[in-house]
Amino acid sequence: MGSRDGEPSLGYLSRKETEVKLPRPTRVKNKTPAPIQITAEQILREARERQEAEIRPPKQKITDPTELADYRLRKRKEFESLISRVRWNKSVWVKYAKWEESQKDFKRARSVWERALEVDYRDHTMWLKYADVEMKNKFVNHARNVWDRAVTLLPRVDQLWYKYIHMEEMLGNVAGARQIFERWMAWMPDQQGWLSYIKFELRYNEVERARAIFERFVNCHPKVSAWIRFAKFEMKNGEIGRARGCYERAVDKLADDEEAEMLFVAFAEFEEKCKETERARCIYKFALDHIPKGRAEDLYRKFVAFEKQYGDREGIEDAIVGKRRFQYEDEVRKNPRNYDTWFDYIRLEESVGNKGRIREVYERAIANVPPAEEKRYWQRYIYLWINYALYEELDAQDMERTRDVYRECLKLIPHQKFSFAKIWLLAAQFEIRQLRLKEARLLLGEAIGRAPKDKIFKKYIEIELHFGNIDRCRKLYEKYLEWSPENCYAWSKFAELERSLYETERARAIFELAIDQPALDMPELLWKAYIDFEISEGEFERTRALYERLLNRTKHLKVWISFAKFEALAMDSEVEEDIELKKNCLQRARDVFERAVSYFRNSAPELKEERAMLLEEWLNMESSFGELGDANLVRAKLPKKLKKRRQIDMEDGPAAYEEYIDYLFPEETQTTNLKILEAAYKWKKQRVASEED
Repeated sequence: MGSRDGEPSLGYLSRKETEVKLPRPTRVKNKTPAPIQITAEQILREARERQEAEIRPPKQKITDPTELADYRLRKRKEFESLISRVRWNKSVWVKYAKWEESQKDFKRARSVWERALEVDYRDHTMWLKYADVEMKNKFVNHARNVWDRAVTLLPRVDQLWYKYIHMEEMLGNVAGARQIFERWMAWMPDQQGWLSYIKFELRYNEVERARAIFERFVNCHPKVSAWIRFAKFEMKNGEIGRARGCYERAVDKLADDEEAEMLFVAFAEFEEKCKETERARCIYKFALDHIPKGRAEDLYRKFVAFEKQYGDREGIEDAIVGKRRFQYEDEVRKNPRNYDTWFDYIRLEESVGNKGRIREVYERAIANVPPAEEKRYWQRYIYLWINYALYEELDAQDMERTRDVYRECLKLIPHQKFSFAKIWLLAAQFEIRQLRLKEARLLLGEAIGRAPKDKIFKKYIEIELHFGNIDRCRKLYEKYLEWSPENCYAWSKFAELERSLYETERARAIFELAIDQPALDMPELLWKAYIDFEISEGEFERTRALYERLLNRTKHLKVWISFAKFEALAMDSEVEEDIELKKNCLQRARDVFERAVSYFRNSAPELKEERAMLLEEWLNMESSFGELGDANLVRAKLPKKLKKRRQIDMEDGPAAYEEYIDYLFPEETQTTNLKILEAAYKWKKQRVASEED
């Protein structure tokens, strides 16, 4: 039954069977503190007193030589048996040898040590323990033998050499210790070994020997730290000339080392201690010029502190500039394409005025070409070239270098993908300033051929116009319009040029060509320019025809208003006193407004706001004509303004409402009234029919 009712996840046991029954927690009835408190110390003491005594084996006292021989035989058998099983275990050999030593049987102890070394002679700890046993028991020659064998077999273990030398020195055998050092130095140990040898000689006041060892030391380890120790050794012995010689030799050999900063700082601090301030300043400046900026942080800090202590105002400023230079170097090292940092760095160098440094920074900056041929990556970068060229022209006054900068920049830009009109124009303007007009024309012509842009065409035409080359301007306008036939600005300016030369027919022909183009970017400006041109020429019939042609293309509100205003003011200059002609002008304007209102009422009834604006303009015109005008003619057509609400559908949430202005025209009012009467009649008819039923 249990297996049927049980759950598979519980191994077919019921939940009651798997419940863990815990004892009920006892409640503490009296929570007041006990009268006698028990401390932790008391509990530990009682626990210790109640511990049972340890069972130790009884001590054996050997009083008979026979028993001693038996004991030794038994122990040796145990050790030999253990060694036969675990021959590789060094601790067993050590215990065996020490036991033999405790029995004062040194020959047997040596035998055990030798057997242990046969197992693994490369373990230097065995040699150390072996030699310690010999030294402890004052077997000096045996100890020397062990040390000699150890350093011969393991010459790279420094501890063996140190112990061997220490033993000889403790025995007073200085010559022997020196010989051991010489044997060790033949193996070219690390710096600590050489320094130990030097300290050994200095303990016995052998300064010349120590100096000779230092010479060998810096040849073996040609590092900055070794040379600094050598120089400090000479300084400590009062040999200032020798110490300076050490630093100078070190600079000759290690000026390009990774730790050269530490060497220069130590050299400068040495000269500072010797009260040679100018020498120290020269060392700092030499170091700052030769060490990469990324590794010169400590050097800059020391130099600034030095200048603050010993320098004048100019020196302190130089030091501060150097510190800022270091910060910029660190930033451009982390992100070489951060062009804003390069600009700041260049401004810093330009404020100092060192041409060589300025050019070096410019060259390093322009070497960081953007990673992709996309204009957005180049827009900031290109200003590095522009600033470089302007610096060479204006500050450095080097025209050939300026020309080279422009030339290299134009070579670098991928003109087939994008170009910069600014660079072409700056290069051409530079050539013009140098009175090389032919070269400027060649540059601008190349720009039009490789990367035509509006700005280049406009500037080139402006230059030629400034020099009075009209034929060149015409050719340039032709090229401009071949490249961009939809450019209304170019058409207008071309016609304006011809008009300024009193070439009216040419200007008109250009306008005609322009408005016949299939696509234009701003046709309204072009038509306005053409119409203004005809008005200025006094060709009112042509202007009227132009308006008609424009209305065939578009019936925009502004076109109707402009046409009507033209008709109202067309003959203003000639009809100041002629009332009849003024009436004709007014009638023509009214006809235009009538046509416009008819168009908006019949063809575009949805454009109510435009129609209302048109009527407002008509009313203003009628008012401006004074007695000749008839404002009532327009007022009868004006609409009523109504405020209405309409629903706006929202994507996420309930619909909202907005207010808007609607216009109700007179004809719509009559229609609305008829609809209301029709609806009332229908309702009355339905009500009568229901009453009859």
